[in-house]
Amino acid sequence: MNWLTNFVRPTIRNLVRKKDIPENLWVKCPGCEKMVFHRDLIANLHVCPHCEHHMRIGARARLSSLFDRGEYAVIPVPAAVTDPLKFRDTKRYTERLKEYRAKTGEDEATLVAAGKLGNMDAVATVQDFAFAGGSLGIAGGEALVVAAEEAVSRRAPLIAFSASGGARMQEGILSLMQMPRTTVAVSRVREAGLPYLLVLTDPTTGGVTASYAMLGDVALAEPGALIAFTGPRVIENTIKEKLPDGFQRAEFLLEHGMVDMVVHRRDLRDMLIRLIGLLLPRQAAGESVAEDEVLAIPASPESDSGDAETAGSANDGSGMKRAAE
Repeated sequence: MNWLTNFVRPTIRNLVRKKDIPENLWVKCPGCEKMVFHRDLIANLHVCPHCEHHMRIGARARLSSLFDRGEYAVIPVPAAVTDPLKFRDTKRYTERLKEYRAKTGEDEATLVAAGKLGNMDAVATVQDFAFAGGSLGIAGGEALVVAAEEAVSRRAPLIAFSASGGARMQEGILSLMQMPRTTVAVSRVREAGLPYLLVLTDPTTGGVTASYAMLGDVALAEPGALIAFTGPRVIENTIKEKLPDGFQRAEFLLEHGMVDMVVHRRDLRDMLIRLIGLLLPRQAAGESVAEDEVLAIPASPESDSGDAETAGSANDGSGMKRAAE
């Protein structure tokens, strides 16, 4: 019995159960702390079905939900210099990069892709927060430059999904140089008369906020997303004052004119299609689009109210718990 109990039974469990039963079948929502079955969460675009909390989503999952039929082509980005400063803290920078690549399956935090969006050509760049906090380094700056060039070449709109903790400290000043570099890339898209649309997701902070993430023709944000240069905890510790509820969240920024719309993730694709249809023909002809024309579009395709604040008021985000500050 000891042989059967100690050897045979554990061997069978290792061969059968671990292969047949995936780990992490249930995911705890950071907003309401309820457990969500992983298949339900994926089907709901990583939005909690209980409290509508928008969880962070990977770059490829984001692209699949954006393009028609989930089909897209990844645009290759030239390899950037690795570890130009020979940086080391508790680990070598090169070791950290290996860990991030093994974790995400991607070479870098920013992915560039092209495909059809509502039967229209579109180019998208997506940051994955799981890769070094989506930090902007040399490779990330190169990715946005490539995305801008691809958009101009295809005569297609450029859509940028931001999710970043800011500049990548391991690359020092070379990382900060990507701020003006990405700004120039965006200006080339505009000079070509093409729309540049932004989707600000949780979190968008630091050097990304201070550069290309605030330059869009239209700035959309997901409900509850933290959008800031410096996080609220740092500000509170600096000024020694309590900040307003929901400070620096998407809905707060909508009320104060920093973003144009707060759009639920399930409505995001349809909204982008409508915006491209509005902006592309006019910008190509050199015409300007009045701000009230853009804001007159209902934040939800199913809404008839025409009020851009509807999506923002649906989820004020004030009670949500967040790790990013």
